[in-house]
Amino acid sequence: MPTLLIRNVRPLGASPVDVLVRDGRIAGIGAALSAPADASIEEGGGALLLPGLVEGHTHLDKTMWGMDWYRNEVGTNLIDKIENERALRHASGHDAAAQSLALAKAFLALGTTRLRTHVDVDTQAGLRHLEGTLRTREALRELQQIQVVAFPQSGLLGRPGTAELLDQSLALGADVLGGLDPCAIDGDPVKSLDVLFGIADRHRRPIDIHLHEPGAMGAFSLDLILQRTEALGMQGKVAVSHGFCLGDIAERERETLLARMARLGVVLVTSAPPSRSVPPLMACRQAGVTVVGGNDGIRDAWTPYGNPDMLERAMLIGLRYNLRRDDEVEVALDTVTHSGARGCGFEAYGLVPGNRADLVLVDAQTVAHAVVSRPVRKLVVAGGRVVARGGVLQAEAAAL
Repeated sequence: MPTLLIRNVRPLGASPVDVLVRDGRIAGIGAALSAPADASIEEGGGALLLPGLVEGHTHLDKTMWGMDWYRNEVGTNLIDKIENERALRHASGHDAAAQSLALAKAFLALGTTRLRTHVDVDTQAGLRHLEGTLRTREALRELQQIQVVAFPQSGLLGRPGTAELLDQSLALGADVLGGLDPCAIDGDPVKSLDVLFGIADRHRRPIDIHLHEPGAMGAFSLDLILQRTEALGMQGKVAVSHGFCLGDIAERERETLLARMARLGVVLVTSAPPSRSVPPLMACRQAGVTVVGGNDGIRDAWTPYGNPDMLERAMLIGLRYNLRRDDEVEVALDTVTHSGARGCGFEAYGLVPGNRADLVLVDAQTVAHAVVSRPVRKLVVAGGRVVARGGVLQAEAAAL
């Protein structure tokens, strides 16, 4: 493991310092640090120093990143998208291993060193997509920490055998158990959540549930999720992705749910889409709920949009929530840095001695400037290794 000294950088816009990296960890931060005899030296040139970026919700296995353009003519309903994608991937032999690796490396080149990806598990594909994505996790394990979520994209109850596949997924090495719309997709929210939480409890794994359901329906499902979180002692082990209902319901009802989420340590994950009601970011944070940012899908059968650049996602979150003051824009970045890491349970994160050396240098005056301008990543360090310069992976990382 190389020893590295990075000179003259400004952590999150603070005064210039040097950063010493040894054995993959931040060994020291301070002015005019002495260079060990074995250290490689990088001149920061007064660049802004950010911690490695965090992607809290994506779907590496689905992506068509780098492939020919896919003409999207799918229907508008959620079930249309689910069935279209499942049929397309089956017919085309979509290679989740190759595609997840390509997108994960694109994330890494732009400074994302920690990532949570949901991976489809269903009775048609079985564990094929999961096994491919687990290979990507292993290939990049020294450089990028990837959490794999076993996700029943086609529903849990409607396709018999899915629960058993999820159970096998966790035994095979999936880090997190996923869920999906217990009312709208499964049609029996009590049974759906009982099965899901039972699997998670048996394996002692956290849960991350896609909750697209609007209004009263979504609030009902969220209430059931919170009930089970408390009953099973899963405080701090549950995340709700999207949570669109929190943007629909009356303020008093929302405040009650947010207070319960905060007390139980239930995390909210948002991609802040412009086309849906979204949970109010500032109200969630003020209630004590950790809010994590993510892209959701990138260039797949669901959407042509998306980019593996978490500074861009922070900017889009800022735009969606009308964050204009510099301190507000810093909140947008926080969803893909510190809150992102905390919400996903990534440890040893941040610009503190002893933590894993995941560092991103950009030419920007302030944090807000970096979010708004999304500058080229001058340097990316992952696990103490220089992995990218100028937004391009170094040869060793590119060859993985």
